[in-house]
Amino acid sequence: MPNKIRETTLFIDLKALEHNYAYLKSKLKPNTKFLAVVKAFAYGSDAQIIAKKLQDLEVDYFAVAYTSEGVALRNAGITKPILVLHPQSVHFKTIIERCLEPSLYSHFVLNEFIAVSEKLNQKHYPVHIKFNTGLNRLGFNAKDIPTIAAKTKTTSAIETRSLFSHLAASEDFNEKAFTLAQIETFNTICQTFEKETGLKPWRHICNTSGILNYPQAHFNMVRSGIGLYGFGNSNEENKHLIPIGRLKTLISQIHTLNPGESLGYNRGFIADKPTRTATLPIGHADGIGRQYGQRKGYVIINNQKAYITGNVCMDMIMVDVTNIDCQEGDEVILFDENHTAEAFGKTTGTISYEVITGLSKRIKRVFLNQ
Repeated sequence: MPNKIRETTLFIDLKALEHNYAYLKSKLKPNTKFLAVVKAFAYGSDAQIIAKKLQDLEVDYFAVAYTSEGVALRNAGITKPILVLHPQSVHFKTIIERCLEPSLYSHFVLNEFIAVSEKLNQKHYPVHIKFNTGLNRLGFNAKDIPTIAAKTKTTSAIETRSLFSHLAASEDFNEKAFTLAQIETFNTICQTFEKETGLKPWRHICNTSGILNYPQAHFNMVRSGIGLYGFGNSNEENKHLIPIGRLKTLISQIHTLNPGESLGYNRGFIADKPTRTATLPIGHADGIGRQYGQRKGYVIINNQKAYITGNVCMDMIMVDVTNIDCQEGDEVILFDENHTAEAFGKTTGTISYEVITGLSKRIKRVFLNQ
């Protein structure tokens, strides 16, 4: 990595990605499939580059949230199966044309996808049926199984590749009883489905924390998103993972405020003593929200914390460097493998997911160990 950067840059370490993938794979039995979640621009990094690397590492499946994300991966040359977790019926024709695999989670989407598949003369098109076991977000309920079975038996247009569900609190051991109940409910649903249909689709319910905490629920496949990007949802697991993203910027200008002088929009900070501030070229249009202002968030300059002072601007933040030996052009760390995005987010009560997925595409990406 260069010693001196010239613009705000997100460095993405593909060797760290490979390490995280290997660590998570080590938790699985050899025949358990691995699905890599690369939705939301691969959690704010770059979905195409990340997916290409994981495809080279022989990941079994990918998942995206929306059809357009799957199309972008196909356009980039990704050939592995891609599960679309939240498809809308307006895109079903595109899903079939681009060989994407939909999650069917309600009677409406099931009926619509069957209709489109039959119209396009499909035979045994792979679909994944989602069941709600407690997250109460998307998914059929157990009582829907007879209807699902009846509908799937009357058409040869689709084939149920898998049954799956989503754990709500697999990272929280205070909710262990709830998670175990979800797993038990899912097992019962799968058994009932198999009895009703005579089929035996794959099963998958584990997310990253499920992989790490509930090996009995790995079933035929597991899904990992945040773990691949370096976060294990616990201090203990974080020791085994490496955050792949390092967000850095530089000092554009340094100002000295006298007592009574103000800083930024709405005079968000008024100095009560001589104060030295540094202006950085990154702001809420880049994903550093207004909530980080007023000395809640901080950056690292020459191994010291520099608190964000005043209000975050669209393209800039100002930080207090009164007690830091620094100059214009010096490197600034917002987060890296040591000062993590998780720690950055905690300053305002948010989580690593929101920090990294909120990064603007206008930030320059540089790939390391490519």
